[in-house]
Amino acid sequence: MSNRQGDDWTADDAVQVLDHLVRRAVALRASDIHIEPKRRELRVRYRIDGVMSEQGSLPLLLAPPLTTRAKVLGRMDMTERRLPQDGQFTLEFAGGELVHLRASTFPGIHGETLVLRVLLGHQLIPLDKLGLAAEQLAAVERLITRPSGFMLVCGPTGSGKTSTLYSILQRLDTEDLSVVTLEDPIEVEFGHATQGQANVRQGFTFATGLRAILRQDPDVIMVGEMRDAETTQIALQASLTGHLVFSTLHTADAIETMTRLVDLGAEPWIVANALLAVVAQRLVRKLCPHCSEPMGLLNDISGGGGEAPVVLCAGTEVRRAKGCPKCHNMGYQGRTALFEMLELDDELRDLVKSRASIREYRDYVRRKGLRTLRESGLRLAGLGVTSLDEVLRVT
Repeated sequence: MSNRQGDDWTADDAVQVLDHLVRRAVALRASDIHIEPKRRELRVRYRIDGVMSEQGSLPLLLAPPLTTRAKVLGRMDMTERRLPQDGQFTLEFAGGELVHLRASTFPGIHGETLVLRVLLGHQLIPLDKLGLAAEQLAAVERLITRPSGFMLVCGPTGSGKTSTLYSILQRLDTEDLSVVTLEDPIEVEFGHATQGQANVRQGFTFATGLRAILRQDPDVIMVGEMRDAETTQIALQASLTGHLVFSTLHTADAIETMTRLVDLGAEPWIVANALLAVVAQRLVRKLCPHCSEPMGLLNDISGGGGEAPVVLCAGTEVRRAKGCPKCHNMGYQGRTALFEMLELDDELRDLVKSRASIREYRDYVRRKGLRTLRESGLRLAGLGVTSLDEVLRVT
């Protein structure tokens, strides 16, 4: 990244290098910057569209001043190098462009690893642009007008759950509703809501914060994550007492979420009566429109195991990634979401109350013909939006 040699790096150089890394990350639409000290070099990688991408290396001597620069900006302890730390800061570039970053340090064998999460809060996505199928979008829009209830968005880390919640908040009539959020951290400044940030070090946990929110006369509550049994039970009780509650949970799919809530200690009858719907999601990379190439399927592809229906038949033409300068030889540009939605009806509530098994839930989904994550992805592959490899990777 620089032609400079030897040990004549200074703190001023670290300022310029950090600015350059952030500018480049924004230009490449990277979500995270990884700065990792190794035995002989400082490795730099970006996470672009959910996949790690090598960006070359820097002299190892730059590791301490770069980490110190991030600590100063993020108001962390510069002298502490043996414990992990985290903080947030904002960089302003020419033209008034603001880039918000969340910094995290972790002590490793060759020094502190620095990871910067790029928070592009201005990229709020309208609900109808997320990628929900028509029937899923109609169901979400209907459910968020309910005066009370509990809606969960689930998926692994980095699957876009928080973005979906913000898209839902944008759709609410915040002029006539009191909307309060509890997050860790606040990733997007949402002007029409009261936003709070949990601080575990000070005892401000999700559970204590949620109790305090209930004394703030809210209509709608958004909790960043269901992290423990206490938070889950308070959220469920709140939804039963006249509040509309939105949150996220780290589960693989909508069906697993149903059993996970009970595993967290919630009474099945409370889950059945409070829960409106579970939305599971994944992010898939979209094929580069400039270089993707066609290929024909040799075999039928089904939407899952067992009796799942065939979605793509043998002989169907799909497209695959190739790579060109316009997509930095990755074959993909941007991402879109796959969704699986499980809205509770009387039959599903009975399954919850009876502590049904995963198999019983899957039989219900198959019988109802509900669209799974795999089926959603295969339909996009059939349209040439993404590749079959990408769908199989994330589902």
